[in-house]
Amino acid sequence: MRSFKSRWEKITDESPLILITCSGVSNTGKLSAQVGGILAQKEPDLFEGHLHAKQSTLEMETVINGGKVVVIDGCGDRCAAKKLKSLCLTPHIHIIATEEGIEKNGMADPTFEEIETLIAAVRRELRQQPG
Repeated sequence: MRSFKSRWEKITDESPLILITCSGVSNTGKLSAQVGGILAQKEPDLFEGHLHAKQSTLEMETVINGGKVVVIDGCGDRCAAKKLKSLCLTPHIHIIATEEGIEKNGMADPTFEEIETLIAAVRRELRQQPG
């Protein structure tokens, strides 16, 4: 197990990726959380940890532990990014489902197409990052 790193420690190319997803009840909030779960299942070595924005700040600090944070928010409310900001951290990558062409439409369940669209956006952003 890695030793605890200060959140002020310099992020390096070797720093692990930590995923934080929105945990809202709208279709886009459910979508972001579902995509996080799917990525953890299909690509277990991609992220060292996955947190929902509703988790405590102490738990988030413990899991983030100096890692590079990837945030998937459902909409422009940016709930997951705001939670990260409360820890004085900014995301390494920030993806917003509605900015990927996914419509926020109440409490509907995410569709297969929306899931694939958001997974593709995550993969695209990760490929564009150095290291």
